[in-house]
Amino acid sequence: MKLSFNTYYFVAFIILLLTEILIAKFLTTGFIRHTVGDFLVVILMYCFFKSVLTAKPLHVALGLLAFSFLIEFLQLFQFLKLLNLEHNRMATLILGSTFHVSDLVAYTLGILFILMIEFIYKHYGKS
Repeated sequence: MKLSFNTYYFVAFIILLLTEILIAKFLTTGFIRHTVGDFLVVILMYCFFKSVLTAKPLHVALGLLAFSFLIEFLQLFQFLKLLNLEHNRMATLILGSTFHVSDLVAYTLGILFILMIEFIYKHYGKS
């Protein structure tokens, strides 16, 4: 793993970041806010890390999946309340406040999606 800037991943990161901001700003409930947002957030983080790191896709993806699961399970134990941040809007937005198994499924599907895209690109995208 080494530091190296990748424009394509960075552009994807910016597009996904803007999408997540729009979802957070304009959608307060529903499937897109709660499930699609979680699906996209692991892809967003993947694109960020791949925009600055040269690393195997599987290593980045599994690291992000483990991190996402850790954050979700910290919600189960009311981590923000333990840190007296349960009323901090930014902390709640970034780290979440309630545990949902559906979030774990969304994270997993997001990681599987990105690995599928990486596989397709590696095997069929290069000339």
